[in-house]
Amino acid sequence: MLHAFITSWMDYCNRILHGVSAIHLRPLQNALNSVTHIILCKQRLDYITADIRDLLHWPPVQQRIEYKMCVLVYKSLHQSAPIYLSELCIPVAATATRSHLCSAVQGNLVISYCRTKRYGQRCFAYSGPALWNSLPQQFVTRRYH
Repeated sequence: MLHAFITSWMDYCNRILHGVSAIHLRPLQNALNSVTHIILCKQRLDYITADIRDLLHWPPVQQRIEYKMCVLVYKSLHQSAPIYLSELCIPVAATATRSHLCSAVQGNLVISYCRTKRYGQRCFAYSGPALWNSLPQQFVTRRYH
């Protein structure tokens, strides 16, 4: 029960935390480490990094946020996400002026322009397609419905 409660709590608003500095993610990682000690009945000073990865299959907080963002982009591309999110994930091949570019063939998405560097790059319209475009080509689906 603790496992389900913590994972849902960690995933609740993690898309908002994309792009924040590591110092702000440290309290979440500490909470995850504390729960791991409780679940696995480990002592406070025991080494748990391998246990988190191998036994619980929990990635670090930063990787978890990036994974969830990419899953949301995938769902947006395959019409499994709300329409307002699907409208933010536009394949480069779908735009008439960019369909001849190499990025259109690779399955990249159009990255929205943002005016502010600090907060604009943390919004889904920018960070979702940017993360998707950074994935290796073997993981990117080139055909969208």
